[in-house]
Formats: sequence, C-alpha cells, structure tokens
Amino acid sequence: MASRRRPGVQRIVPPDGRLRQSQVVSTFGPGAMLDLLTDSVVVGGLDFWRMGQKETLIHEPRLLDAVERYTAGRPLSREAPFRLPPAGDERNPSEGNGIQVQEFPKWFVCQNPRCRALVKAGSVERTNNEYRHRCSGVGDKPSRCVPVRFVVTCRRGHLADIEWTWWVHDHTKCASPQLRLEEGVTGDFSEIVVACSTCGKRRRLTEMTQEERQDRCQGERPWLGQEGKEPCTEKQRLLIRTASHGYFAQSMSVISIPEPESLRRKVQSVWNVLQAATKETLPAFRTIPQVQAALGNAADEDVLAAVIAEREQRPDVVPELRTAEWLQFLSQRVEQPGEMPVDRTDEMPAERSFWARRAIRPPRLPPAVAHVVLARRLREVAAQVGFTRLEPAMKDLQGQFDLEVELAPLSLQRDWLPVTEIRGEGLLVVLDEAAVHAWETSKPVVERTESLLAGFERWKKTSKSKLAFPGARFYLLHSMSHLLMTQLALDCGYPASSIHERLYCASHDAAVPMAGILLMTGTSGSEGTLGGLVDEGRRLGTHLERAWRDARLCSNDPVCAHHEPVGLDDRSLEGAACHSCLFVPECSCERFNQFLDRALVVPTLGHEDVAFLRAPWT
Repeated sequence: MASRRRPGVQRIVPPDGRLRQSQVVSTFGPGAMLDLLTDSVVVGGLDFWRMGQKETLIHEPRLLDAVERYTAGRPLSREAPFRLPPAGDERNPSEGNGIQVQEFPKWFVCQNPRCRALVKAGSVERTNNEYRHRCSGVGDKPSRCVPVRFVVTCRRGHLADIEWTWWVHDHTKCASPQLRLEEGVTGDFSEIVVACSTCGKRRRLTEMTQEERQDRCQGERPWLGQEGKEPCTEKQRLLIRTASHGYFAQSMSVISIPEPESLRRKVQSVWNVLQAATKETLPAFRTIPQVQAALGNAADEDVLAAVIAEREQRPDVVPELRTAEWLQFLSQRVEQPGEMPVDRTDEMPAERSFWARRAIRPPRLPPAVAHVVLARRLREVAAQVGFTRLEPAMKDLQGQFDLEVELAPLSLQRDWLPVTEIRGEGLLVVLDEAAVHAWETSKPVVERTESLLAGFERWKKTSKSKLAFPGARFYLLHSMSHLLMTQLALDCGYPASSIHERLYCASHDAAVPMAGILLMTGTSGSEGTLGGLVDEGRRLGTHLERAWRDARLCSNDPVCAHHEPVGLDDRSLEGAACHSCLFVPECSCERFNQFLDRALVVPTLGHEDVAFLRAPWT
C-alpha cells in the first residue's frame, strides 16, 4: 500500500497496510475491497500504482499473445507488457512507491448500542486514526464507528455505496433523515432493519435481495477514479463487502518453455529480401549469407509457404498454450544418474527456467500411467487480465476465457498488466491415452457422463456461462489430481496449500490428445524449492496406491458416494465429492473445487464399475 503524508506532520509515515506482491495479482488486486487496521478501502487501479525506481519488467512472449485478446481493444506495450507490483521498502517508505487505495464504503455505523446511527463519513470525526460519532442524547463522549458491511454491485463488476436515505424512504424525500441500523438480537440477516427516527420509515434489508425491488446499477467503478463511471443496465445486487464472492481475480498463466524460433519469424527477420521471393528466385536469394543464416536447412517449399503467409498477413499458426507445454514435457529424454540443471543467472532465459526429465519408471506404478516427468526447474508467469464479482469466469481446457466473458478492467490508461512470477518444481503424471480412451467410451462411464452432463447443463442455465462440457476425461484428471495432491502433501515437505495443479486435457479426437496432471510448488520472488516434490515423484506408484485405498471410502459415505449432479441441492458440477475426500484449498485448485467425481477414479459405493483405477496393483 502507498504511504501518505498526514496534515501537520513533516515526516513520511509507514504505509497504511502491507500485502505480498502475489496477493496484489490475486486476492487483493485492483477493485478488491480490503480491510485495513482502522479503515475499509478499495484497491486502486493500475493508473494509481506508483512503481518507484525499482520497477521490475517481466518478459514472456507466449503470455503476451494469449492475453491481448482480453484488453478491450487497448493494445499492450510490446516492450514492457508485464510488470511486477511495486515492492515496498520497509526501512524507508516513500509516497512515490506503492498502491493508492480509496476509502470505501463512505457510510459508517455507530457502535454505541443505544445509538446505532447510520451516517456518512462527512458526519463523523476522525480521532487517533478512528472514526467517532457524537451520539445525541447518550452522553458527550464520541462513540466508535465502523464501515457499514453492505454495498451493492452488479454482474459487470460495478461497485457502489447503498444510498441508504433514498432506499429507506423508497426514493422519496425526508425533511431531516436520521437513520439507524438495527441488527436484532441474533444477528440473523432476516432481522436487519434500517429505520428513520424522523419519519418512522422502516425497511428490512432482505427486500434488497428481491429482484423486482432492486435498483438499476449506476455503473460506478471507484477503483478507476472519477472518470471510471460508465452506463450500465444491470440490476444492483446486495453484497457483503467481505464475502468470498465479492472479488474473483481472473488471470492467465503459462509455463516458461524453450521454444525454437518458428520459420515464419525467421522469414520476418530477412523480410526486406524475401518479400519478393518466388519459386524461381528463392534459390538465388538463399545464396545471400544473411538469408542463409536465417533459413538454415529449411526446405524451399516450407520457406515459400511462410513467405506467402507473411505476404497475406495470415496469423502464424502456433500450438495452444497448454498444448505447447504438453509437447515440451513429452519431448524430454529419460533422466541420467547425476544429471542436474545448469546454474541460475540473474537474467534467466527460457532455456534455463525450464529443466525436466522423464523419470525411470517408478515401482508399483499402475499400467494406466504411461510415465512420469520430473521438472526440477519450472517458472510460471501469471497475469491478471481483469476480475468479476458474484460469479467467477470459467476457463476452457487451454486455460483461456471465452471472448464473450466481460471482465471488469484494471485501468483506463495503462498499457501493461500486473504479473506474478513463481519459480519452483513439479511432476507431470502422464496417463496412457489408449487406456483413457477405452475407459471413457465404456458403457458404464458413458452413462455416468450423461449424469454429469445433465448437472453441467443445469449449472449453465443459472450461471449463463458459455463454457463447453469438459467431458469425463477432465473430471477424471481433476479428481485424480486432488487425491494425489493430498497424498503427496503428507511426505513431500510442502503443505497442500503450497501445491497447485495444472491440468492437460484434450479429447482423443483432438490434433494433440492430452491426459496429464502437473503438480507444482513454488513461491513468488524466491529462487526455487528444495526438490521434495520431485523426489516423491520417484515413489509415485506407492502414493497412488495409498490414495486409492484412502479414497475408496469417504467419512461422509454413503451420502457422498450417492450424490448426484442432478440432485436437490445446487452442487451441479460435482458427483461423489466433498470436503472429506476431494476438496483441497482453493488456492491449489484451478476450478474452485468443482468438476470433481471420486467415482471416476476409484470404486465407490454404488459406482464400482466406472472407476479408472479398478484394483490395487503390485
């Protein structure tokens, strides 16, 4: 957070709050509501970030190509598209470095139980960094005030104070409004009432949840400043400012991988010569040393195809985000004894940010697992492209958002995005494609898939999502990932909240079928990890067997095992899954603990015939 200079004080005081850099690109990014020690604020947009002199730029071309489609027609800088959040200086805080925040909400509630006045910030005093209200008729000593915990938002992410005076009086005027917030004896939401002492008007807060009585959103975006307001036709929705659905940071990430330069880019590097190339003239052009050095041994027909594509300005065909990573993992050779990655450098290129080898087949590994790839060095770069409120935006199997998803912007003027950089280690579990395809096309699994699809379609009607059904393959990978993550956390030395997943899934009919689970760990700003996760990858067969035995019976069975996506509850995206068996910390899960079904992995009560792993192995 930014330091601020207080009136009458000549020295720079410490910042009003502190956050980790990774938090500013996730939980508490631009537009998020945050409770400080004595204040409630909204985090300012990128226009209000003071980067200071120690600005850190991040280079990741693959990520740049992926996120540009979500910047609302505002192109990103080609030289510096990604930046780390400003790093504070604890010993010498400065107003020129940090993130500005705005006080929000501006309505306060008096904590004197005999008063409970609901007043604006301009009607209270600030003493010793606390707001105080002079209660009428209950003594001269000012009473402490706290920010009201209710605000309004809409599906487009707009955020505003509730105009309490207008709302209580149903959009009519009162000569001298005096509002009180009465929360009842039990504190239950249904008992919360706002009353006017002057005219006697009273309204229950539950009325604000009724769609027919909701006001139209005014399009306010306080994190973008005074120019942030825009037209909006959505209805305002009541929101408790500390509720978990008040802010969903939407980010995209890539694993840094060494990529050979494409032939198209090689042609571009000597375009001043090759722009006039034809089948007849190309051999002559290739005798020019500069052209020959760029093209190397590429065949003439391939070069001509790249020239024509560049001449017609056709987009370069590159693999999708996760497909490219998947192919890179699979291309790794088998590890050799004593083989280690090269030393790190300050400017770490992709070749040195990624180091992986295929493990010698671990003992007790089931036949359905093709092999294991151990990555001693991984670098993940995640950029926040926007955020949503009320409902998170779901990604497709390549980790990208639907273009029709409307994300709230992070700034009005900036041509860069905030990123977090994580260096760590991981292991990739590669399932046998033939075994997965035979399993997903079997009759019991097809019938189970129909049940999961019915629940998914029910969820789509309420969420208005454009996401396509990911299929039983994705449910299998996701469920197996959670089981394995929980088991590995017992032995690898990292807690489950420090391990996160990255799923590689593509159907059997895709150009590149994928069925793999990457479990990785790391910390932003660190130089890596100690190798505990990689070492446990060599014992993956034992871990899978233990996970299989533990998952067969959940402490909530038979309720958990018999849960159906089309049941009476609203858990439409889960089959046999609950907090006792499959749910993990949400920071570790790509899908908010949804799209899970334990029955697809291990034999479960009532669903013994749909399990991918049928029996323990030796």
